[in-house]
Amino acid sequence: MKKLTAFNGEYIRALSPEQFAAACAPWLVAPYAPWRPEAFDKDVFEAAASLAQTRLALLSEITSYVDFLFLDEPVEDEASWNKAMKAGAGDILSDARAELADVADWKADDLKAVLLAVGEKHGLKLGKAQAPIRVAVTGRTIGLPLFESMELLGRDRVLARLEAASKKLVAQA
Repeated sequence: MKKLTAFNGEYIRALSPEQFAAACAPWLVAPYAPWRPEAFDKDVFEAAASLAQTRLALLSEITSYVDFLFLDEPVEDEASWNKAMKAGAGDILSDARAELADVADWKADDLKAVLLAVGEKHGLKLGKAQAPIRVAVTGRTIGLPLFESMELLGRDRVLARLEAASKKLVAQA
């Protein structure tokens, strides 16, 4: 089964972007999609599809890779939360929110530069600094590239999710 799954992933990566998006279509509607039908945005999905295509082994995995884009709040994955929200995570989330609020051009490269600076401020490499931000924004430790995900999600929704995660951390303390 493991080998067949790996082969399937190879076939998925060999599809054209249009073929991939069409093949994912059944997984983007009820009963598989956890979001409200009116929350789905085809243009946002098509922008995210190329990011997801390289990560899937099965087409059914698409919903867990893109659900954060169409849900009002990210999924609550307790294991991801516990793994990412270590000591100092609240400060990282607060600083990231403050710095991101002032980003002039909401593009992946600019977002990465801001989070790199936030990480340096806390003495962390980018990977460690972005972990709590990824979980706050997407709900999981694994998913699409963070900066592109933040760009697709948009400034307002990213800032709201960072604030909500910060409040949750305070409530847990």
